[in-house]
Amino acid sequence: MSIALSPEPKIVTADDYLAQEFLSETRNEYRNGVVVPMTGGTPEHNEIASVLNALLRTALKGQGYSIFVADQRLWIPEPNLYTYPDVMVARRPIERKPDRNDTVMNPILIAEVLSKSTQDYDRTEKFAAYRTISTLQNYLLIDQYQPHAELYFRTSDQQWRLSQYNQLSDQIITEQIGVEISLSDLYEALEF
Repeated sequence: MSIALSPEPKIVTADDYLAQEFLSETRNEYRNGVVVPMTGGTPEHNEIASVLNALLRTALKGQGYSIFVADQRLWIPEPNLYTYPDVMVARRPIERKPDRNDTVMNPILIAEVLSKSTQDYDRTEKFAAYRTISTLQNYLLIDQYQPHAELYFRTSDQQWRLSQYNQLSDQIITEQIGVEISLSDLYEALEF
């Protein structure tokens, strides 16, 4: 009896990844040499990201922030990760990766809509990478299957505090950018 081993992932350079990504019809994450295809989202996932974008855009209008949804690539130098957060807020002027006009580096808030296939990664390895971004102040995780959100906010270089929200009447407060978001607004189009 033989045991089938998983093939070793193909290691590619960041330059090769960026060249391939420019031509790709789908988005891929780059994890320190390994290219990982991004899975498609559900209608609920996309609805939540879209509503969050609209709420942030309204709340931050005229305040010197840029808001990005899904297709904006983020580079994190250490651990050499290129990824596409569901929603990202950055102060202007946007800090771009040197020699790239399509990759940002200075988010102040990142939000991920959780799915069954990505929630563990979003909470562990991805959050560990996000914590290395010196400008990042808030990390918001939103459950697409039930009213639940987790807001991590930086209290010092090495400390983050967690607030959880479970009731539709709860208000998510991001003090660093001065925004309040009610769970009822965030989930307004969804039925559980």
